[in-house]
Amino acid sequence: MRFFLNLKVSYSLSRLSFGRTSSSSSLKTQLNQQTISQKTFFKSNNKDSLISRLCENKNFKEAIDILCEQKRLREAVQLLDQIERPSVSVYSNLIQLCLQHRALEEGKKVHAHTKASGFVPGVFICNRFLDMYVKCGSLWHAQKMFDEMGEKDLCSWNTMISGYAKVGKLEQARNLFNEMPERDNFSWTAMISGYVRHDQPKEALELYRRMLRHENSKSNKFTISSALAASAAIPTLSTGKEIHGHIMRIGLDSDEVVWSALSDMYAKCGSIEEARCIFDKMVDRDVVSWTAMIHRYFEDGRREEGFAFFSELMRSGIRPNEFTFAGVLNACADHAAEDLGKQVHGYMTRIGFDPISFAASALVHMYSKCGNIENAKRVFNGMPQPDLVSWTSLIVGYAQNGQPNEALKFFELLLKSGTQPDRITFVGVLSACTHAGLIDKGIEYFHSIKEKHGLTHTADHYACIIDLLARAGRFVEAEDIINKMPMKPDKFLWASLLGGCRIHGNLELAKRAAEALFEIEPENPATYVTLANIYATAGMWSEVAKVRKAMDDKRVVKKPGLSWIEIQRKVHIFLVGDKSHPKSYEIHNFLGKLSKRIREEGYVPDTNFVLHDVEEEQKEQNLSYHSEKLAVAFGIISTPPGTPIKVFKNLRTCVDCHTAIKFISKIVQRRIIVRDSNRFHSFENGSCSCGDYW
Repeated sequence: MRFFLNLKVSYSLSRLSFGRTSSSSSLKTQLNQQTISQKTFFKSNNKDSLISRLCENKNFKEAIDILCEQKRLREAVQLLDQIERPSVSVYSNLIQLCLQHRALEEGKKVHAHTKASGFVPGVFICNRFLDMYVKCGSLWHAQKMFDEMGEKDLCSWNTMISGYAKVGKLEQARNLFNEMPERDNFSWTAMISGYVRHDQPKEALELYRRMLRHENSKSNKFTISSALAASAAIPTLSTGKEIHGHIMRIGLDSDEVVWSALSDMYAKCGSIEEARCIFDKMVDRDVVSWTAMIHRYFEDGRREEGFAFFSELMRSGIRPNEFTFAGVLNACADHAAEDLGKQVHGYMTRIGFDPISFAASALVHMYSKCGNIENAKRVFNGMPQPDLVSWTSLIVGYAQNGQPNEALKFFELLLKSGTQPDRITFVGVLSACTHAGLIDKGIEYFHSIKEKHGLTHTADHYACIIDLLARAGRFVEAEDIINKMPMKPDKFLWASLLGGCRIHGNLELAKRAAEALFEIEPENPATYVTLANIYATAGMWSEVAKVRKAMDDKRVVKKPGLSWIEIQRKVHIFLVGDKSHPKSYEIHNFLGKLSKRIREEGYVPDTNFVLHDVEEEQKEQNLSYHSEKLAVAFGIISTPPGTPIKVFKNLRTCVDCHTAIKFISKIVQRRIIVRDSNRFHSFENGSCSCGDYW
């Protein structure tokens, strides 16, 4: 380094000397004195060793500075024929470091130096430059160099094909693939995997079949895995089975990568049993294989088997990783399985999980979705640097659990933390405003998405703002936004508008929203039921009959309302008027007594949304045994006094049940949580966390 400093000082002095007014003889003397030492240095190979040492110490920018300084010095003192050029190994080391650091600009400097110094790179150095340009994201420079290369080998072609294929420029990749004089397994695999990666599985399989017909090509584990991924993406089980047979014939049936891809193919083609069979045959089952198999069960909707398989993993002695935990916790969130989620949390705590991992974020998400916002916040507070997923999960959790002001408070904290919100975060924020009835605040946040945060409004954002305005009865503003939307309104927006029309009895706009929904999803019974409810409230029974006839004509069946509750790790499911439960007599008897007591407290049945044009007494009878009331009653008689009760429902809870459960919570002195398809309702001492605004 001392020499490098002397060299720079010497060069600087020479520039100062050239800049002064001096006699030609003194200038010549300075030049001669300077060049004597420079010749000695450059001919002694000290330069190469210094650059090499800098490369070994990862100081590649300083090494490139020396290279560039030498170039400028050569030009200044005109010693092009006397100074030795850097060796091939020096260039190779510099290129490798530029690649490792993804330092494109420095790589260009090295390339420029080879040209300026007159160095003629062979195919080895050219391929290094190609690889560096491709991996630094400059395909233009790579293609330019490729075109200028006098000699190209198989590696040159493969580098370019792989580079284009990885970024989705498949036409350019295929053109090069077709032009190349010879191909190896890497060539075929790069092209096939490129098609798979960019959602062209049919082209991938077509090329794979062509490869099998090629005399000099043999499948390896990477080609096979890509072909299996293509079969899974279509999905085509018959093709997957053909590839399975080929695997057995060529002797790749002992490779773990191939077995994993094969298991994944069977699962995605709907044959989970075959996937499990493949998994059981694997000799070296690592945590990745286990995690993938657990995920396959959850993807296939086989929750219990997925959880059981996770328990089997924990007994196997293999330690789950953060992806395993995240997958299981997300499944717990989707199925509201908080008890199992708590067990997973306990296991994570015992083995010492990373508080900044995916798993920590999944914990916040799980507790939020299960209605335990206190635990969600506790986990969140234990994270040294919460990521955006955790912030968003907590914000959405507070919004859905009837604490919109807390949701907005945490959103402001998110902004102060320097974390940039994304589109999903704003869905939570707008939902919080909707649940709290904060109309003007919601509109302000809606406009800030684009104006302040530079994000694009999504269909979900529009659905949220229409929901906000429609619930408040501000239909003129809602229609104005719909008319100015840059995209076509989706089913969620029209459903939000229809829901607002139900609240405020806006018949004309309800018809428009319903007609739009009938076009988008004519088989969805929710639209028919909501429209019929609106007509029923208005006493328009002939219109109700027309809606019911339309459902019959189109064979649309109303989705039955289901409610369930977990007691001592067993799930109990109830339908409206259900008498199939072993404790049906006790449930109905207790519910009858409760009905009398809540009437004494002031409860009046809300029969506005009972569809049948029957006597009022019959309407009240129909309401008395809704599924959520049966589940709540069962929960009360099956648990000790004071125990909180948590009920889940697949549909939105009705107004009458909502009112009745408020009274029940006061009479039995219990906290009753009902999670419907829309949000959580926490009933306590006669009131609900939603503030009767849902």
